[in-house]
Amino acid sequence: MGLRGELFTTQVYLDNRSYFFNVKENRTGDVFLQIVESKNRDGTDFDRHQIAIFADDMQKFLQGIDKSLSFIEKERKTRSKAAAAKKAIKEAKYKKGDKLIYRVKENEEPVQKKDDGIKRTGRIIHVVSKRSSVDGEAKTETVIETKEPEKKN
Repeated sequence: MGLRGELFTTQVYLDNRSYFFNVKENRTGDVFLQIVESKNRDGTDFDRHQIAIFADDMQKFLQGIDKSLSFIEKERKTRSKAAAAKKAIKEAKYKKGDKLIYRVKENEEPVQKKDDGIKRTGRIIHVVSKRSSVDGEAKTETVIETKEPEKKN
C-alpha cells in the first residue's frame, strides 16, 4: 500500500485545472475512488475539491455518468442540426447566385449614400489634433498621418 493508502493514481491537466483520480484503501480495507479537482487561483493559491466513491456504489455512479454523457451527446447533435437548418434557411432566403442579398424593410426606401466629400481609398488616416497655449494664445495644430494598407499575398 502506497502513501496515504493510495493504490493507483492518474492525472488529467486542463487549462487552469488539474484532475486527480486516486484509487485508495482506507484503514478498514474498503477500496474507493477519490476524484480531486485542483484549480489555480491567483497564480499562488489553489482551490481543491474532492469527492469519494466507494467500490459498492461505483456501478451506480458510472451509470449516472453514462446517462449524463449520453444526454450531452444527444443535446449537442440536436443543437448542431438546428444550427445547420437555421443556416440553410437563411442562405435560401438571402442567397441569389453567388451573392448574399439582404432584404430591406417593405416600408423603407434603400438608404442612398450621401457624398461627404471624403475620397475613400482604403488607406488608413489618423487625424491628431493638439491644442496648446503659448503666451496666453490658443494654438491648434492638426497632423494627418496616412498609412497604406498592407497587401495580402
